[in-house]
Amino acid sequence: MHETLASLAYRHAILPDGPSIPRVSLHVARETSWPIPTLYRPMLGIVLRGAKRVTIGDRTLRYGTNHYFVGSIDVPASSAIIEASADAPYVAARLEIDQDLLSELVVDVNRDFDGETTAFAIGVMTSELLDAWYRMLRLLDAPNEIDVLAPLIEREIMFRILQGPQGALLRQAARADSRISQVRNTIAHLRANFDRRVRTEELVEITGMSAATFHRHFRSVTAMSPLQYQKALRLQEARRRLIAGADPMGAAFSVGYESASQFSREYTRMFGTPPARDAARLRASKN
Repeated sequence: MHETLASLAYRHAILPDGPSIPRVSLHVARETSWPIPTLYRPMLGIVLRGAKRVTIGDRTLRYGTNHYFVGSIDVPASSAIIEASADAPYVAARLEIDQDLLSELVVDVNRDFDGETTAFAIGVMTSELLDAWYRMLRLLDAPNEIDVLAPLIEREIMFRILQGPQGALLRQAARADSRISQVRNTIAHLRANFDRRVRTEELVEITGMSAATFHRHFRSVTAMSPLQYQKALRLQEARRRLIAGADPMGAAFSVGYESASQFSREYTRMFGTPPARDAARLRASKN
């Protein structure tokens, strides 16, 4: 079934104006890639052909056709396609998590809340979950059925994850007083104030934890420290502004850097290329 799904998804992914399913996106690549820094949103990801490696903080995860990725909060990540070729392109699908649906299903599932957990993980693909994805992606060949059937299949996919070994991750994310939700609140504060120095005391006050407990739980959930998280946010926003046409010094100062040389060093360390050269390459690739 994987190959059937991969062929179907590939065919629709390369269509310029083909049908689409809400919150579902398709991704293809005809060659392997270097690690690409990005911001992972809450989502479920499956690989239909090939394999991918994702690094988040100090953790590295690899998944292919027998596994799925699940993430419950925004996390800076670096991903690389490690199996792909012109004859067998990498094909993947992603489902953005609907928080309202998640909260509703957590109540319906009626399972005990679990202890602390990380905000992302790899799970084993089951035949039931794969079948739900098959029915979801097959709707691309019947676009008149998407509005009615896609929400039902999306609900089933989420239900399957919640019932599985990684369900605790999503149940924690739906619970307002869980460690994941408390960390998510501090992440929202960091994202709203990425261009200034955020004191630890501000984040601690949001969670109500002690400083030591907060740092421990933030790293447990995100695999990085608050400082590392904010740095990744700044550099990714600076990159976006550079691609849009900002000059390196302007981009550096606009995201909170006070030293252009420090910005250049940290940018090069994260993206592998100095700011101006990286932006020029990315702008050229879009033309």
